[in-house]
Amino acid sequence: MRDGVAPRLSPQTKLRILSDGRVGHEAQTLGIAEALGLTPDICRIAARPLYAALAPFAPPDPRDALAYAPPYPDIAIAAGRWTIPALQRLKHNSSGRTFTVYVNRPANGPGAADLIIAPRHDGISGENVLSPLTPANRITPERLAQAREAPDPRIAALPCPRVALLVGGDSRHGAYGAAQIAELEHIAASLAASGRGVMATASRRTPAALREALRRVLIPPNGFLWDGEGENPYRSMLANADSIVVTGDSVNMVGEAVATRAPVHVVAPPRGARRIDAFLAALTDAGAIRLWRGALEDWARAPFNATPDIACAIARAYLAFTAARLNS
Repeated sequence: MRDGVAPRLSPQTKLRILSDGRVGHEAQTLGIAEALGLTPDICRIAARPLYAALAPFAPPDPRDALAYAPPYPDIAIAAGRWTIPALQRLKHNSSGRTFTVYVNRPANGPGAADLIIAPRHDGISGENVLSPLTPANRITPERLAQAREAPDPRIAALPCPRVALLVGGDSRHGAYGAAQIAELEHIAASLAASGRGVMATASRRTPAALREALRRVLIPPNGFLWDGEGENPYRSMLANADSIVVTGDSVNMVGEAVATRAPVHVVAPPRGARRIDAFLAALTDAGAIRLWRGALEDWARAPFNATPDIACAIARAYLAFTAARLNS
């Protein structure tokens, strides 16, 4: 997915990222920064409990003052509701000169920033809202090629064909119970028993019982579960997968999976959520994924990655913003 190349911004363009420290949020904002060709100054928001609980409908925590202090950036990109008060204070303190971007659906509506990047399934609209099908990420053809050329040794040791099993976990939409854990254990065991190499990774949300179930069945020579030790082989898994099976509770992992050329099978999350269901339905309609039906399927598809288009939209909006200020 690429409708255009981002207008080239000056290398002197100053970019600040306001981060809540969550890995998924940082992956989105850093992916955008890289697509823009800019090196960001990263300010991590560590709001105290009261400020965090009231965000985004309260002032920023004064302890996070560096996030909205001079020298003011040309562009600021934020993700996570804790960051919104600091983003809006930065806009105010810079006398409106900083162009602000918020990634994902802001609880206080489109007025949270100059530009809102909210995936289509978030269901928010407005003149300043861009609604890509998938979130931004850091998966690029160049990085995938590098990981194929020099795979992680733990991945290279697995037999071919290889299957990447990307496992999320409990969320506000639902928890993994015994039935879901048994299903994923069965999927992992049957794929390994078929002679394929199965490389799996869990998230910080993955319940201990599910981790243990995967550890039991993913043993050498056909299985590998990353347990958090050593370098994270996640990108190597994506690059060297002939097929991908991913749990549908993680929008980010599904979005990263479809940025590859491998067939992507999505295991339905524990409990349906309207926004996630809409996200998966749109990707199914686009031919980017298929829901897991008990066996691997093979189909040809092009990589699907919204990040270049998101960067293009931000660059164009920023240039229009600066032109309007010069002419005012």
